[in-house]
Amino acid sequence: MRAEERQHRILVLARQEGRVEVARTADDLGVAPETVRRDLSELERRGLVRRTHGGAYPVESAGFETNLAQRVTLHVENKRRIAAAAVKLLGDAETVFIDEGYTPQILASLLPTDRTLTVVTASLSTAAAIADSDNTTVLLLGGRVRGRTLATVGSWASAMLTGFVIDLAYLGSNGISREFGLTTPDPAVADVKASALKVARRRVYMGDHSKFGASSFCRFAEVADFEAIVTDTGLSSAEAHRYTLLGPQVLRV
Repeated sequence: MRAEERQHRILVLARQEGRVEVARTADDLGVAPETVRRDLSELERRGLVRRTHGGAYPVESAGFETNLAQRVTLHVENKRRIAAAAVKLLGDAETVFIDEGYTPQILASLLPTDRTLTVVTASLSTAAAIADSDNTTVLLLGGRVRGRTLATVGSWASAMLTGFVIDLAYLGSNGISREFGLTTPDPAVADVKASALKVARRRVYMGDHSKFGASSFCRFAEVADFEAIVTDTGLSSAEAHRYTLLGPQVLRV
């Protein structure tokens, strides 16, 4: 098997499974682990995967995006810690925007139920998870539902947001970098995120370390737009400090 064909198969597997492990992939392809490591290094050089200890995961781009089923299996413990730390930044906010994605869904489940809150979200999963709370009013944005993420997008969703003034927006992204800001593969998703950003008094970014240094097709925000970035310790303290120089507080949990 030629290197190009082998690397293509590894990339397809990573996108199907959400990640690949060196040992298992070497067995599946009938090659040495060192060969798989070299292939992963080449795929990382081309910006298609990010290496981890013992394997790699795919980088989301204009042509590829993980679905919700994959997201609930990747970096789960990190995402739970991030959500738990981010909810502590709620303060006295009464109206909250919660982005699509698994980390925001976890955060929504941690919101206090002993006070009145209004939650605005594009995520069907998040809305369903918290709709039965007596003290929480859930406003689900209208529009086209994306099958990959079970979230609404389009002009209806963006138009609804322009009519609100939101105390705090919790936002995520497919990539965040100091050079290109916050990005996502789909222009329709970027429009909704940008609209939420514009109407929010405060903004908090949530994302595990795999998002940092990655960039996708559509930019919807700059790092400086956020008061806080909540991530995990997979992001080095030195790199976290570089992000703080752009404005936000960076919390590594």
